[in-house]
Amino acid sequence: MKPRYSRAFAKNLKEKAMMTQDEMKQAVARAAIEHVPAGIIGVGTGSTANFFIDELARIKGKIDAAVASSVATAERLKKHGIQVIDLNEAGEMEVYVDGADEITRHMAMIKGGGGALTREKIVAACAKKFVCIIDQSKLVDVMGTFPLPVEVIPMARSYVARQLVKMGGNPVLRSGFTTDNGNVILDVHGMSILDPVAMETEINQIVGVVTVGLFARRGADVCLMGTPEGVKTLTR
Repeated sequence: MKPRYSRAFAKNLKEKAMMTQDEMKQAVARAAIEHVPAGIIGVGTGSTANFFIDELARIKGKIDAAVASSVATAERLKKHGIQVIDLNEAGEMEVYVDGADEITRHMAMIKGGGGALTREKIVAACAKKFVCIIDQSKLVDVMGTFPLPVEVIPMARSYVARQLVKMGGNPVLRSGFTTDNGNVILDVHGMSILDPVAMETEINQIVGVVTVGLFARRGADVCLMGTPEGVKTLTR
């Protein structure tokens, strides 16, 4: 017989589970600080990246400035008194720190749940080292359970959607959302991504696609994964 819990007790269990996940995110954020050199660094977008920004504020005197992958990240950095500069001023950076929606042990990722996939991919491309920070729920054997975000020029939305259907996906327009670049996002459901490099290339070649949230051609170099037992480090 299954145990029966009161609603209050069940709610308390859920809140504890959520706190545990936040604690894992805080742990990997602290661990990522060890990968931050002096100079200019790139900073990602999302809940785990936000924890990293809060930790970065503690050592802000060590870095010269940061390049943000979104308007939201830039605002959070500035609130902590961290200088934010344009990527064109920064040039090549030593490190980029960001989270992921899904990641495999081969360091390929799905990113873009927060809608900043294009800028994230650009900043990551300019960094010598990509440090991905996640909690253990993000590690998967095959990507595709999390809907794959695709940033699209608005006038090409229907055309791109039809091409994605031909690939076996079920694209859904992210309602009421516009990227920092003024574009829309199609979240593609039902994709089992067995060859992420090939799929990244194929989707990026569809006319009207700005970029797909597959980070496989340039995946992470290091993954810091928060677990109940502590932070684990995964590498290529």
